[in-house]
Amino acid sequence: MSAVTSPLMLAESLDQFFRHLKFERSMSSHTLRNYASDLDQFRDFLLRIEKREDLPVDDIDRLTIREWMASLDAGGAKKTTRARKLASLRTFFQFLIREGRLESNPAKLVATPRIDKKLPSHLSIEDAVRLIETPDINTDLGRRDRAIMEFLYATGIRVGELVGIDLTDIDFRERMVRVMGKRKKQRIVPFHEHALQTLMHYLTLTRPAFLNECPAAQRDEKAVFLHRRGGRITTRSVGRMIDKYIAQCADIHNISPHSLRHSFATHMLDQGADLRDIQELLGHARLSTTQIYTQVSIEKMIAVYDRAHPKA
Repeated sequence: MSAVTSPLMLAESLDQFFRHLKFERSMSSHTLRNYASDLDQFRDFLLRIEKREDLPVDDIDRLTIREWMASLDAGGAKKTTRARKLASLRTFFQFLIREGRLESNPAKLVATPRIDKKLPSHLSIEDAVRLIETPDINTDLGRRDRAIMEFLYATGIRVGELVGIDLTDIDFRERMVRVMGKRKKQRIVPFHEHALQTLMHYLTLTRPAFLNECPAAQRDEKAVFLHRRGGRITTRSVGRMIDKYIAQCADIHNISPHSLRHSFATHMLDQGADLRDIQELLGHARLSTTQIYTQVSIEKMIAVYDRAHPKA
């Protein structure tokens, strides 16, 4: 007589999946938080409607997942949010299939919400320069903030990548910086002479002052960009800082801290840079991600044509 195998329970399988993401996939803490948030929310939804402490994974079918999607829609969740949560669920079930714990992926039978592609917001060259030059470089914070925005626009790197840069990552002679991108993938990005000068101004005049304000045990001697108490600056702090200067610039609207990255890519493409080179600089895994900037340039070309052609 064959032994009866116990069903695979949701709580246990989620724990296994999270351990897999953390220790085998080497995902960023931000991505891990997203997966945990999405899947914990799905589990809470199931337990609420099922009115029990746990349930077998085999009990979850496409109708259950569609019901969750409908509840998210009714709760006002955006299409992009619903699409991400469904993708998290698909990845979770796919993990169980690879582990031999499940035979099929019910989340693949649920259609992804159709998302209208939005063109990335970017600044004109004039507005990018105006924004970057807003900080007062006669102050410590102003020198740091100018260096941060100049470096973001010079390299096109993400804010999250910028805050992770150490002094040893920068080749000052060759004007190159080593960046740790998504999925721990490294790339080398060049930067121009003006960005180097702004960076050196901050490093020689401001960074030592910030370190001196901090007890030795709490200093971050490795980090390039620091907050005023001598520790490594955070992504959130950089975002708030850039938002502050955007608010000070008249006529600059609908722009986010990420817009300096979009502006870098758009201006490089406008000036004749090859799309694959821009892909490499931005650290995009797929060329299709970079191709959206060609649409930005085409729209700009059409606008110029409409303004300039006598019969347009």
